[in-house]
Amino acid sequence: MCGIFGAYSYDEINVAKSIYYGLFALQHRGQEGAGIATSDGKNIYYYKNIGLVTEVFRNETLQNLLGYIGIGHVRYSTTGGKAVENCQPFVVKSSFGSIAIAHNGDLVNSNELRRELERKGHMFTSSTDSEVIAQLLVRELLKTSDRIEAIKNTLKKLVGAYSLLIMFNDSLIAVRDPWGFKPLCIGRDDSNIYISSEDCALTTLDAEFIRDVEPGEIIEIKNGELISHKLDYDVVEYSPVDVDIPAIYNKATTCMFEYVYFARPDSTIDGISVYKVRKRIGEILAKEHPVDADVVSPIPDSGVAFALGFSKESGIPYCVGLMKNKYVGRTFILPSQTERELAVRLKLSPIKSVLEGKRVVLVDDSIVRGTTSKRIVNMVRKAGAKEVHLRIGCPKIISPCYYGIDMATKKELIASNKTEEEIAKDIGADSVGYISLEGLVKAIGRKDLCLACLTGKYPTEINFEKILNRE
Repeated sequence: MCGIFGAYSYDEINVAKSIYYGLFALQHRGQEGAGIATSDGKNIYYYKNIGLVTEVFRNETLQNLLGYIGIGHVRYSTTGGKAVENCQPFVVKSSFGSIAIAHNGDLVNSNELRRELERKGHMFTSSTDSEVIAQLLVRELLKTSDRIEAIKNTLKKLVGAYSLLIMFNDSLIAVRDPWGFKPLCIGRDDSNIYISSEDCALTTLDAEFIRDVEPGEIIEIKNGELISHKLDYDVVEYSPVDVDIPAIYNKATTCMFEYVYFARPDSTIDGISVYKVRKRIGEILAKEHPVDADVVSPIPDSGVAFALGFSKESGIPYCVGLMKNKYVGRTFILPSQTERELAVRLKLSPIKSVLEGKRVVLVDDSIVRGTTSKRIVNMVRKAGAKEVHLRIGCPKIISPCYYGIDMATKKELIASNKTEEEIAKDIGADSVGYISLEGLVKAIGRKDLCLACLTGKYPTEINFEKILNRE
């Protein structure tokens, strides 16, 4: 998860406020911490802390972040816990002066890389894999005066998911890993070039979307110009499912969860509308798992588009049966199960007049552990629903993610060893229906997706014995 946003002003206007608004638009990608680093061409200024963007930054803080180049980050923890030291961007010293780095993703070989660097005398201030990337780059910069060459040599050592923003005193560099796990796009207005995890942040700034950063591409922004570089090595082709849909990129493996849950519905990922995908998922769900019911209700907010599609295809009326407290954030990305369970009670309230005496279809994006779904089903039953049928816009999650989602271990995943009937009984629903793998891929409209959490087949080589606390 996480969200990154960068800005380069070719009119040399201070960019801190633009980055602030960009991060605010990406807040759904991380709620634990936020940070901004800027450069005036000579010095790097930065500030980061735990909390939401509006809690971390005040006007006086932004006024101290001088410079016409900048990068920002909203944090969702995977590697490394909830501490200010793990917030980003990271600022490190190199032979080229200070460098700031912001990272969205997760490396599967970060532990080995960290131990190797520690043996060579490197000291770490955080427990994240993002700082590992920063320290690797510092070493490579000692070997060459070519920044792009140093970045390429660093990336050759990384296995896993990474969209990166790297800021030198006088330039901004964006990188998307050769697998294309995490989204990254380019936009511009009259004064600035922007790099963002999602194009919804560009819309917030009234900027024009230019294009997506391609998998395996390095974008260098210097002296107001965009220069594209390509990584000079290939990745192993990954074919997670045999569905007759043309691939956009031959070897890309963009995370399917971007379409199902992570991205805002008004975003477009690699040319595909997230909202349209979610509505198609709902339509396919209604075909694959029909049910006699009186109302279709989303579990807000992520279930809204799914439920609209389900209602359209099934002919069952769409109703808002659960009211969301708009001042509570996303429960899935909270760092602990206790916080997630408390947030569910704070976040959702049933509308009794809609649910009482009705056969209800609840539509949601996914079931991970099942604890949240169980609470919601129980809430709807207490409101008087006669039947509760759960329909899920993501296939069964059976394996952990190692590329940037803080997902449960395999034994905690409710679908890893249970049938749909057993899951329904577990969470108290009359029935549970998941979209099929083929249905999901067809709804998205591309087969070059990472589906590892659904299939157990991973796009990269993973040494499970060396990944701690995941199995």
